[in-house]
Amino acid sequence: MEFQINSKAKRLVYALVGVGLLLTVTGIATGMGDHHFKTRLLTNGLINGFFFFALGLGALFFLALQYATETGWYASVKRVIEAVAGFLPYGMGFFGIILLTITLMDGAHIYIWMDSDVVKHDEIIQGKSAYLNPLFFWIRTIAYFATYFLFLRGFKKRSLLEDQVGGTELHFTNYKRGALFLVFFAVFSSTSAWDWLMSIDVHWFSTLFGWYTFAGMWCSTMVVLVITTLYLKKLGYLEKVNDSHIHDIGKWTFATSFLWSYLWFSQFMLIWYANIGEEVTYYQMRIENFKILYFSMFVINFAFPMLLLMSRDAKRHAGILTTVGLIILVGHWLDVYIMVSAGSLGANAKLGFLEVGMALLVAGSFIYIILNNLTKVPLTPVNHPFLDESIHHEI
Repeated sequence: MEFQINSKAKRLVYALVGVGLLLTVTGIATGMGDHHFKTRLLTNGLINGFFFFALGLGALFFLALQYATETGWYASVKRVIEAVAGFLPYGMGFFGIILLTITLMDGAHIYIWMDSDVVKHDEIIQGKSAYLNPLFFWIRTIAYFATYFLFLRGFKKRSLLEDQVGGTELHFTNYKRGALFLVFFAVFSSTSAWDWLMSIDVHWFSTLFGWYTFAGMWCSTMVVLVITTLYLKKLGYLEKVNDSHIHDIGKWTFATSFLWSYLWFSQFMLIWYANIGEEVTYYQMRIENFKILYFSMFVINFAFPMLLLMSRDAKRHAGILTTVGLIILVGHWLDVYIMVSAGSLGANAKLGFLEVGMALLVAGSFIYIILNNLTKVPLTPVNHPFLDESIHHEI
């Protein structure tokens, strides 16, 4: 049974986009007199551009991981993963436009290392200029985008071809390509986090930052996958998906929440306890200006999964998974908001109409693109070599 977007889903998307547009326009109208408005506008573009791009990238990573490990259980939900990964070209487009605009504005007070006037008076930035300069930044960014796009296109092409020809040849090609993707991703996931996020606080660095950013992306992606799967099941699709599949995705959500929490605490504890001036300033800025929000975000992303997803039954309960998942998703958006806005705006950062509006606007577009991707392919990969194993998956 092929998926069709129903009227209720369309109304939800229209509502999110409509409310998001209204709040964004209101935020622009009320904030234009602010001296920091342009930086605030581009900061929000960067937050949402990265966050939703990362959801598509996380799905591509998870798909490659299943191929490389020759996992059997996931075959029944493979098309859901592919649909979320299919947002990646749109995410790259929006995110790329934001990055290009910032570059053309000499960093827009976000990437101050792009401003030659700042660089010539800052010895620390000068010492990093061999890596942090606009030309090399864009060479790396284009390399990231091109690599992700080519792997995504190859996986999707072979997935659809597998439905027609069957056999194992395409599967083993995906197995090899999945392993190769993980090699690239092992490097790119860290270096891109340095380029796009850590370089906002150009005087600061952390060897855990790339892993920390990756963990947040992975956890957020698992939330999107489980909510999308539950939504399709509720409508009567994915008849071959059982409680064990839902349980497995729920376990991934639970596990990646703990991974993110561990890395958050490790990075914070080591830097705060060492109390080295050039390192601890990162946390001083965030605690002084975002204290309640900063620690609340950690509690949300750690306590809710730990307390509510601990039991086996909770990982199979659609209501609990959806509720906790949405809370986690908001928590990780706040994580990205604090990472970016604290570095670009500092004490001038605000969480108002503009921030909420742009998040809802992009979220509505994100949901529509995923649902539209699901309409273009059969929801069950009929000739996947592990489909029978997946259908009989029980834990």
